[in-house]
This record gives sequence, C-alpha cells and structure tokens, in this order.
Amino acid sequence: MTDPIPSTVFNPEEFDTYVMSTYGRFPIAIERGEGSRLWDTAGKGYLDFVAGIATCTLGHSHPALVKTVSEQIQKLHHVSNLYYIPEQGALARWIVEHSCADRVFFCNSGAEANEAAIKLVRKYAHTILDFLEQPVILTAKASFHGRTLATITATGQPKYQEHFNPLVPGFAYVPYNDIMAIEDAITDLDEGNSRVAAIMLEPLQGEGGVRPGDRHYFQRLREICDQNDILLVFDEVQVGVGRTGTLWGYEQLGIEPDIFTSAKGLAGGIPIGAMMCKKFCDVFEPGNHASTFGGNPFACASALTVLQTLETDHILANVQARGDQLRTGLKALASKYSNLFSDVRGWGLINGLELRTETPLTSMDLVKAAMNQGLLLAPAGPKVLRFVPPLIVTAAEVAEALHCLDQAIAQVL
Repeated sequence: MTDPIPSTVFNPEEFDTYVMSTYGRFPIAIERGEGSRLWDTAGKGYLDFVAGIATCTLGHSHPALVKTVSEQIQKLHHVSNLYYIPEQGALARWIVEHSCADRVFFCNSGAEANEAAIKLVRKYAHTILDFLEQPVILTAKASFHGRTLATITATGQPKYQEHFNPLVPGFAYVPYNDIMAIEDAITDLDEGNSRVAAIMLEPLQGEGGVRPGDRHYFQRLREICDQNDILLVFDEVQVGVGRTGTLWGYEQLGIEPDIFTSAKGLAGGIPIGAMMCKKFCDVFEPGNHASTFGGNPFACASALTVLQTLETDHILANVQARGDQLRTGLKALASKYSNLFSDVRGWGLINGLELRTETPLTSMDLVKAAMNQGLLLAPAGPKVLRFVPPLIVTAAEVAEALHCLDQAIAQVL
C-alpha cells in the first residue's frame, strides 16, 4: 500500500452553491482510492464497503483497469454507433458466451438499460403477441428500477414517485416472493382491458432492503410466464457481474430470464449499461432505440477488462468465501446485540443487516457511526445496513470491517 498523495483543495461552499441538491451528502470529500480503501481530502482513510454502491467491482485503481483505460484513451475513446465498434462486438460476444443471452444493447446506466427492456417488452407485445389492449408489466413492491419517468413508475416504492405525476401507464405491483399475488394479478388484468406482457423483478431486491428471491417462487414464476406467453425480465443492475457469487444473479435461482439488464459493476465504475435478451424477443430494428454514448470503445474496453479479470483471477471464488465470512461475522454481531438486530441476509458480497422495528436506531445512525470508525457503509432503507464491498476484498479487510462495525454499534448504544 502506497502512502496517500497530498490532499487537493476542496471548497464545500463552492460545491453547495453550484451543484444541485439531489443527494444528501456526508461531510467528507473523497480524493483517492486503492483496492478496498479510500482517502478523503483531509487524509483520513476508510475501508470502502460501499464500492460506489456495488459498482467498483475490482476496487479502486486496479492495475488491469488502469492499463486498459490508459491505453484506450490514447487510441480511441468515442465514435458514433453509425459505424462498427470492435470493442463493442468483443464485449457483446463475451457476455453472450457467458450468459443465457443471444443479443446485447449497450447504453450508459442501469435506468437506461431498464428503459430499453421496457421498450422491448412493449414492442414485443404489440408486434409478436398482437396485443390490441394495453400491455402491462408487473413489478414488485419495494423494488427499485431507476430514476427516469418509466423506471420510477416501474419502481414499487411510492416515495420515489411523489411529485412526479403523471406517471407512465402500463405498470402494476405485487408483493415480492408471493406467487399467489402474481397469479391473481394476471387473472385480474386479463379480465379487464389489459394483459400482462412481462414480469420485471430483481433476483435480489437491493434498495428494497437486500431481500433475496425465493428459489421455488422464481422457478414457478418461470413456468407461469411460459404458460401465458409472458416475458420474464430480470433487473440485475445491482446484483449482476459477480456480486452474488455467480456471474449473474439469475444463476442463484436456477432459471433463465428472457431479458435481463446490467450496469453498476459492469465496467468497474466506468459508466455503461446493457440490456440482454433471448433471440426470440429481439424485435428492435434500426430507429427503434439508440444511445449516443452507449457501447463506445472506452466503456466497452473497460467492461471487457473487468469481466475477463473476474474470470482469470478467479474472483467469484473470493466473492463466495468472503461473503460467507461476512455473513458469519454479521450473524455473530446480530447475536451479540440481539436487542438491536433481527436478521442477516444476502448472497455473495451483497448483504444486509436489519435493525429491529422497535429500536429507535436507524440504518443511517449506524452508517454515520461506522464512518467515524473508518468504515463506509450504505443504507438500504431506514432499517437495513447494506454491505457491498469491492469483489477483491480480502479476508483481513472483512475482519477489519466487522471490528469497525462492532465499535460503531457500541458507540451508538
């Protein structure tokens, strides 16, 4: 580990004057990162268990990614999709050869990837299924699918929709992991003027409290979709690219979606999004959808490096081992402070520690206390602490994080 570089000048007043207040920010400014660690402008170091919100797959300043972005920016960073882009083709091929997908569309973010999926569903419904009535996409309560108008409508959390009416029509909501609710919704909609065209779910709900999907539920869901000509869409923006201990979240459930999306960890922090689908539902034609920056050489070269490094460095094995270690440690803390915590859950390196509803403490209280101990965490709702470190996190760093959290808990008691 090299010594932190000297701090740069940061003016919070300047920031607050000119940057829109779309985030409630913590009072630190991050200046530098290496591996699973970050340093702020005051020189204080932190163990990073946020990873840009499940985004910095290989951590910070990973040599393979540094090499790729340095070489690519000197060669070609952007060119229009009016032309063939070799890096885009190579990335698409890697994804197809390592997933259930046949085709890939590239964009810039998770919200855009989910928008692309929504548009693909609607065109498929109108052109292949020949829906004359309104096609509906079922999504889950407590879900999160993005911040655009369509994706906040798809998001089953009213707090994200407040003040943004009129919302986009064509969505309905059901409880997560409840198969009877799915069957009832399909029946109710079919009796009206609408039909269910797709069911769009997260294999594990991230923002909704780190809630893993039930394997039996999803396997029955796959059967229902097949029986009713309904597309199954998975939002893997947060759980894809190795985060769960398998390359894709759907592998945890033993089924394949028809369409799935990815973003966050795909290029390790370089902005990119992707929507993948099976060949039978690839109904987009030139002019139906596009993205100026989507799939440019810089982003695609970065993503390909991240994916190849996951494979060559056997990082999925580390995710599985460190995830087991982290959950074991969190369960020990939940037992030690049984008056505070009610549950530990997750897959791989996306895990949640849930506070009891009766405790006055919130997840944000513990996030702030952990920050004081040099550990960065993120909330997943008011009662769940989220742990999403870089996938290269070490056993020693997991042990350190658990020690810092223990101290933080003691601090707020």
